Amino acid sequence: MPRMTEEKKYSMSVTAQAFYLPDQSDEENDQYVFAYTIRITNTGTVTGKVVSRHWIITDSDNQVQEVRGMGVVGEQPSIKPGSSFEYTSGSSLNTMVGTMRGTYQVTAEDGTKFEAAIPEFTLSVPRVLH
Repeated sequence: MPRMTEEKKYSMSVTAQAFYLPDQSDEENDQYVFAYTIRITNTGTVTGKVVSRHWIITDSDNQVQEVRGMGVVGEQPSIKPGSSFEYTSGSSLNTMVGTMRGTYQVTAEDGTKFEAAIPEFTLSVPRVLH
């Protein structure tokens, strides 16, 4: 039987979906609030615990905010192989459009540390982008 590669053993895939929150935004003062739902799926073969996060948030004026913190939404979820953890959080921008990307720092149950990439996704007020 072929030996599984290390990369497949320690693997999480991340998907994101963003929503504009007009009721929480203050467009006259350039405050645009977005929610996003993240799904982290363990595509590897070892249970992994999401211990921290690193976000890079860029608005359309190229202003960058970096956010680092422990866990996600106050938790450090352990995700078994084939299982997912989903949560919703939010971010605000001073422009109508921006992007978010980053990484989760994960520790496998055997102590191996690895990162799960958060692919870039767009935050946009509806009807601004075509």
